[in-house]
Amino acid sequence: MTQEAPLRGRDETRDERADRKWGELIQEVRVAQTGVQILFGFLLTVVFQAKYHQLSHTDHFIYIVTVVLGACATGALIGPVALHRLVSGRRVKPQAVKLAGALTFVGLVLLLLTMASSLLLILRVATHDGYVPWLVGAVVCWYLVCWYGLPMWTRLRYTDPEDAEPETH
Repeated sequence: MTQEAPLRGRDETRDERADRKWGELIQEVRVAQTGVQILFGFLLTVVFQAKYHQLSHTDHFIYIVTVVLGACATGALIGPVALHRLVSGRRVKPQAVKLAGALTFVGLVLLLLTMASSLLLILRVATHDGYVPWLVGAVVCWYLVCWYGLPMWTRLRYTDPEDAEPETH
């Protein structure tokens, strides 16, 4: 009596894999998009507050950089939706998934920078103590661990080269 080797990976075509990856990517983007859009919306209201005009030149600069970063993050995280809409039905989904994944990664980096600069501005306004840059640096390190460190560690630690999905070209 022979025992068959367990099936490794998924038995799916290139197009089925692209469809699955697209669905997974859009779910991921929804989470990040919601966060960046709420943050960006709040940032846009700051300039209309009375206290805004009392901020130092440095704080005005930090605010402007933060708003621009938020706008760029929003654009990158909405980009996959526009990409899908414009290439839908053109039989380029594997390539679109790869490009949308890159846009999402860029969007997450921009979101990290937006959140860090927002935190810097808020803490500078709330307190003028010298520990603010250290606190912001610690939070950025935490984001890096959660968003990039643990996923990369998991990828390196647990991915069996035989199970890795082929690249979509």
